[in-house]
Amino acid sequence: MFVSDVDAVRAFNRFYTRRIGALGEHLLDSPYSLTEMRVLYELAHRAEPTATDIAAALGLDAGYLSRILAKFEHRRLIARTTATADARRSLVRLTAAGRTFFAPFEQRARDEVEAMLGGLPRDARRSVVGAMQTIRRTLDSPHAERGPAYIIRPHRPGDLGWIVQRHGALYAQEWGYDARFEAVVARIAADFLERFDPVRERCWIAELEGETVGSVCLVKKSAAVAKLRLLIVEPRARGLGIGRRLVEESIRFARQAGYRTITLWTHSQLTAARRIYRQCGFTCVQRRAVRSFGKRLIDETWELALTTEEA
Repeated sequence: MFVSDVDAVRAFNRFYTRRIGALGEHLLDSPYSLTEMRVLYELAHRAEPTATDIAAALGLDAGYLSRILAKFEHRRLIARTTATADARRSLVRLTAAGRTFFAPFEQRARDEVEAMLGGLPRDARRSVVGAMQTIRRTLDSPHAERGPAYIIRPHRPGDLGWIVQRHGALYAQEWGYDARFEAVVARIAADFLERFDPVRERCWIAELEGETVGSVCLVKKSAAVAKLRLLIVEPRARGLGIGRRLVEESIRFARQAGYRTITLWTHSQLTAARRIYRQCGFTCVQRRAVRSFGKRLIDETWELALTTEEA
């Protein structure tokens, strides 16, 4: 039987929407529709977008999106603030309650996809994922100027091992640090895992086209002070705003967790990271010359004083 290209695409759409459970009235047994959950997803993975940004990303009518956002605001899942640079623009963000609500649904979605792929042989799994990426890139090519899409997610088992390995490899390659630096990172990662307090500490992982490309951790130093640690972005993912997004996510969480100050340790030659810290409001409060990791370095301590905000 002859099947036209159009029929083949429609058949695939029917199969896939059924397979991922998108046909139900409420996605993932949540109280919200697929469109509403997609709006929450955009808010969870963007740094305070405007309603216009969300409408453009999802292809939604502005009036329809406005009603969705009003519902979320009424239920205290989102908050709106006026943009500092332009008082006419309203920025939208998930509140602490919104992030708490959305997190288990995002994890469940990931678990369901993992279960769908989990029974496939390694080569078949790569083939399926590669085909999906090819479809997305090909059909999205008219909009390529938006740049590659990335996501920011909480850490999972195995992520801290990646962080240690990539810090060791990249800092040796780019800055000539010896193995003692990797040992320091390994101790930081081990302490984070052993003492992890999910209420006041977080690790975020950046993924680009399904591959891990960046990380940052926020850890408790004292009741009032948090410490930013282990910021890294893979060379191929630089220039996309991932580093700044990771730092902004840390700052937002630190405010919601009740910290008054964020501190961090860096070196003077890490110009890209220092630029991000400065852009996010940090200031260098201490410098000292040291010999560490086989190099003569300038240790720097940076701090950011936090203002409180409503959840």
